[in-house]
Amino acid sequence: MAAADWPEALESDDHTPAAVLVPIVSRGDSTFVLLTRRTDHLHHHPGQISFPGGRMERADRSAADTALRETEEEIGLDRTHVELLGVLPDYITGTGFRVTPVVGHVQAPFQLTLDSFEVAEVFEVPLAHFLDPANHQRHSREFEGRLRHFYAMPYGDYYIWGATAGMLMSLYQVLSED
Repeated sequence: MAAADWPEALESDDHTPAAVLVPIVSRGDSTFVLLTRRTDHLHHHPGQISFPGGRMERADRSAADTALRETEEEIGLDRTHVELLGVLPDYITGTGFRVTPVVGHVQAPFQLTLDSFEVAEVFEVPLAHFLDPANHQRHSREFEGRLRHFYAMPYGDYYIWGATAGMLMSLYQVLSED
C-alpha cells in the first residue's frame, strides 16, 4: 500500500513514476543514512533535504535503475558500490509523483562527486536517529485551503520533513517489524 503526503493524493492514478535511493551506509560498527540538501535555486523543493533520485526515464528498466542512475548523476556514487536490499512502499507526493524508495547498502569508503547544480551538500545521519520514536514529529499546515499533515525528523541544523520524512517513517516501520 502506498503512503502519501495527504490522503487526497491517493485518489488519483495519474502520478509521474519516480524513484529514490535510500542509501544505508556502513562505517565500521556504525550505520548511517545518506541524504542530500538540494540547491537553493532549484524550482522544485529548493534547499530541502532529500534522497538522491528523480523521475523515471524511458531507458530505465525498473525503479532500481532509476534510483541508481539518478544517484550517479546527482552525487556520483557509482552503482557498483550499492547492494540493493529491497523497496519500501511507494510514496505519493502532493506534487504528482509516485516515488519508489529503493533501499541500498553502501560500504564505506566511497567517492562522491556532487552535481553542483542540483545538490548543495551530502551528509549522513545515524540510522539510530530515525529509529528513535522521540525524533518522529507530526505537524499540520494549511496549504491551498486544506489542512495537510506531514512528518518531520529534524537532525541538528537539518529539517528533514515531508516526503523524505514519510519515506523514513516507512523504513522505521519495516525495521521495527523485524
